[in-house]
Formats: sequence, structure tokens, C-alpha cells
Amino acid sequence: MQISKFEKIFYRVFLVLFLVYLLGPLLIVMLLSFNTSPAPTLPMKGFTLEWYRQLFMDKQLKESILNSIIVAIGVTLISVSVATTTSFALVRYRFKGQNGFYALALSPIITPGVILGVSILIFLYKIHFEPGLKAVVLGQSSFIISFAMLTIMARLRKFDLSLEEAAQDLGASKIKAIFKITIPYLKPAIVSAASLSFLLSFDNFNTTLFLVGNERTLPIQIYSMLRFGLSPKINAISTILVVLTVLAGFFSSRTGKKEEAY
Repeated sequence: MQISKFEKIFYRVFLVLFLVYLLGPLLIVMLLSFNTSPAPTLPMKGFTLEWYRQLFMDKQLKESILNSIIVAIGVTLISVSVATTTSFALVRYRFKGQNGFYALALSPIITPGVILGVSILIFLYKIHFEPGLKAVVLGQSSFIISFAMLTIMARLRKFDLSLEEAAQDLGASKIKAIFKITIPYLKPAIVSAASLSFLLSFDNFNTTLFLVGNERTLPIQIYSMLRFGLSPKINAISTILVVLTVLAGFFSSRTGKKEEAY
């Protein structure tokens, strides 16, 4: 089926408009982070790096970034570990109630973050577990595990079990065959799941707001700053986060492609 010249033009215009709609606000935010005016509005009055310098001088901001990194690392370790073992259970074995368990494991994805945060907070109070960074790690892991599980399961389903059987025929135990054959095969999916888990945790707000207590992560700190009005410092933070997210996504994509090629 041939596409007419009008359809080609229409698709290109639509693509350009879609990219402008998607990336335009981000580009404006990044541009305003270099504006000399304290009012984050166009047109720009000059170019400066002052707002970035102030970020590195802000102790509360640096503490919130460190808290976000600590939480994200903890969530990533828990999510990838649980998601990997759960993926093996769902893909390799058949047991009574498997479909129900699968639906339950994925249900946090469609549960609003506010409801999830309130529910976890009530549960933690019931077991006398105080809000804080540990509570945030547990709360975020409860739904990020689902995303990691979907990523790992998609690749595990493509694995040829005869490779494990061949390794066992050559004298390897079941566990050794999994760690020597299957886990390396899953490495691209595990890297992608870890990157996704880290990013989802780092910028999570809804669930974190109810569980963080007196501590502050970066999204909570930004929310606190927004209550006093817009500031170019917020634009600077956003620019750094956008750049780091793009780099993390690029690294994850490149790592996955290299491993698959190998």
C-alpha cells in the first residue's frame, strides 16, 4: 500500500507538533534555568550560571538529593531481587492460583499513588513502624517491583530451556546452570529493570509524601520550594534531572543492545 504525498506531509507535521508539545515545556524550563532574571519568565534578560551555583550551596537540597539516592538504591535492590525470583516462579512453574497471584502482583501499577501511600501508612502505623526513609523504601518497592517484574518476565519467556538442560547434562547443578546460563542471558533485562526502578523511585512523589515523615527526598523538597513561588533554582534542578534521566536511559539502552548482540 503506497502512501500519498499528502499523507507523508501530514505525518511529518503531526510528528513535529507532537515533539513540540512533548519537549517544548522541558526546553523552556531548561532555557529559563540560565536566565539572569529571578522571575522565571520569557523573554530572557541575560545568561548566567548563578542558579546552579546556588544549588550546590543549598544544604537542604543536597541532603534531599542524598536521601533520594539512598532510597532509590534500596528500592532498586529490593525490586530487582524480588522481581527476578517472582519472574522465575511465574514463568517456569504452574501452581494453583497462579493467575490470581499474577494479577495481584501487577495490581499496584493501576493503583493510584495516593491510595497506595495512605494504605501503606495505615499499615505501618498498625505494626508500629515509624514513617521515614525506611518506610519510603518499603512503600515504593511495593509498586516498583511490578514494573521490574514485567521487564524481566518479557525476556525470561524467550529463554530456551534446552540451554539449561545441556549445562546440567555436562555436570552442572540446577542452581549453577541458572547462574551460569540464565542470569547472564537476563542481564539486559535486569539492567533495564534496575535503571527503571531507580528512576521511578528517584522522582516519586505521591507515595513518598505520606511515608517520608520528617525526612525529605528531592521531589518533596521541590514541592516545599514551590509553595513559596516559582524560582529559577527549580528550573536548574529540573534541567539537571532531565539530563541525568536522558543519560541513564541512553546508558541502559546501549548496555541492553550490547548484551543482546553478545
